[in-house]
Amino acid sequence: MAQITLTLPDGAERHYDAGITAGEVASDISKSLGKKAISATVNNRHFDLAWPIDGDADIAIHTMADEEQANELVRHDLAHIMARAVQEIWPDTKVTIGPVIKDGWYYDFDRAEPFTPEDLGAIEKKMKEIINARDPVRTEVWDRERAIKHYEDNGEPYKVELIEAIPGDEPLRMYWHGDWQDLCRGPHLQHTGQVPGDAFKLMSIAGAYWRGDSKRQMLQRIYGVAFTGKEKLRAHLNMLEEAAKRDHRKLGREMDLFHMQEEAPGQVFWHPNGWTIYTTLQDYMRRKQRAGGYNEINTPQIVDRKLWEMSGHWDKYQHHMFIVEVDESRDGENDDAAAVNKAETRINALKPMNCPCHVQVYNQGLKSYRDLPLRLAEFGSCTRYEPSGALHGIMRVRGFTQDDAHIFCTEDQIESECARFIEFLADIYAELGFPTFEIKFATRPEKRVGTEESWDYVENALEEAIRKTGRTYTLEPGDGAFYGPKLDFYLTDAIGRVWQCGTFQVDPNLPERLDATYVGEDGAKHRPYMLHRATLGSFERFVGILVEEHAGKLPFWLAPRQVVVASITSEADDYVAEVVAALKAKGVRAEADMRNEKINYKVREHSVGKVPVILAVGAREVEERTVSVRRLGEKQTSVAALTEIAETLGLEATPPDLRGM
Repeated sequence: MAQITLTLPDGAERHYDAGITAGEVASDISKSLGKKAISATVNNRHFDLAWPIDGDADIAIHTMADEEQANELVRHDLAHIMARAVQEIWPDTKVTIGPVIKDGWYYDFDRAEPFTPEDLGAIEKKMKEIINARDPVRTEVWDRERAIKHYEDNGEPYKVELIEAIPGDEPLRMYWHGDWQDLCRGPHLQHTGQVPGDAFKLMSIAGAYWRGDSKRQMLQRIYGVAFTGKEKLRAHLNMLEEAAKRDHRKLGREMDLFHMQEEAPGQVFWHPNGWTIYTTLQDYMRRKQRAGGYNEINTPQIVDRKLWEMSGHWDKYQHHMFIVEVDESRDGENDDAAAVNKAETRINALKPMNCPCHVQVYNQGLKSYRDLPLRLAEFGSCTRYEPSGALHGIMRVRGFTQDDAHIFCTEDQIESECARFIEFLADIYAELGFPTFEIKFATRPEKRVGTEESWDYVENALEEAIRKTGRTYTLEPGDGAFYGPKLDFYLTDAIGRVWQCGTFQVDPNLPERLDATYVGEDGAKHRPYMLHRATLGSFERFVGILVEEHAGKLPFWLAPRQVVVASITSEADDYVAEVVAALKAKGVRAEADMRNEKINYKVREHSVGKVPVILAVGAREVEERTVSVRRLGEKQTSVAALTEIAETLGLEATPPDLRGM
């Protein structure tokens, strides 16, 4: 029998007969490892312990201590165990697919009766019985005809369709968990008892079309979450509970920030409180960009398709565009609204991004190398079609505004502009309460334009820029755009969720397509590089992130309602008005509450609305020219002189970039 060489992570080599399984290798290394092993990585492929190894390979054996591999296996096995449990309880249910997703899995079922929340408890109970049975897991490779006949005989048409969609040269692997069987690529654990029975939970039921096609059968999808230990599950469930409390949609109602409605799907109706946050943040960014050397511009929202064709977006991005057709022959007043002159119809699109329009501004007038770098910024209103199922409050919308900018520069300015932007972004993030962030560096994809020398130069420039700022990065090989590498910037919020906000992308392609040039020192025309950059990204999304990060208790300078001055008795009304005027004179957003209600009622109401400071005023405060101060989230109140509190709150209301000026 042929011999193969397996290389362990420490470089040691072991020699075996071809066809040895990863499980046998683990036991040969040590009996202890053989008992603890759950899977292997063979030549960078996650491997079932029961699969044979036929050639020389690098191999690493995994145990439950290897979080990434253990989570994948536990969640994948639970998908199968859940499907088995469902079919044991309701034998007429047909199964489809059950992939692993972030933090868990789902499985889609075809069942006549809808699942109920109560059913989830019954399914969980059955799953634990299956886990406790410690049923063996085994696998075989079948030919296509045998597998199709098996599923046809067992009345599983969805599995037949899946097999017919699998390429003919791909092996069909069948898995059994006890007597229950499923079509699956694997890998899996060795018996059901290896799944931690106290570290999973079924979460919800949803509808899902078969293979994502709205013309196909509507299925029922059950979602679950799972981890390698009950403490991790408990931490995850606590995080979800906290996330529900912080949900920007819930807080948006309580704070009266915005609403959304069916007549404008994926678009935001900002209320005065929400718009105050939005414009305060935008004013802050405008000042930061001016100080950072950016020139603010504004470009049209509706642009003829010709520009999108020239930029390449018409072919590649049209499915995300809202198209507008206009009959240019109409006079706008007397024509029949239903009549359309096709010969005179002009096709436009609402802009989904600002880049091509910024090149148009750059192209006005001759540019010299002395004009570069030229930094053009816009709070650009964009519209993109997003499927209705993907919309999520103000986090995922169809109409949004970006803090967008494009830097036109020479090749040798890329490094310095990148370093400059990283420092610019870091300063803003710190002032907004995110002192740390992660950089992910996406490099050249397999399909790309440009020479290898150009890619080498630009990637080295970005890497050197990161190094000069003293920061680290995570490499994402092959994830760059087809025209150039990029940096993405990730924030982690108060409950551990990660958000991608900022970006920096190098683009030599669009200036080429839209004929952007500059005159170099040699007197000849050259192409500039275009650096796409955003700091916050979508304002809508970033406001949502801030609301959830602070659970509605926004930093004082960003809070839409900063102070409510509430009367305890009607005799204090004149003093309430005086306090409000004194605060407004210091730049504080202050309002009076002189309703004929008890002070405790007023405090509760304004606390729900997340007003940071409530100043209570009664007869004693009038006499002593003081106020009773209650800050949101603090149980104790204090007393302060009017002049003192006005000065203090005036400083707190000052945006961070203006403090000390």
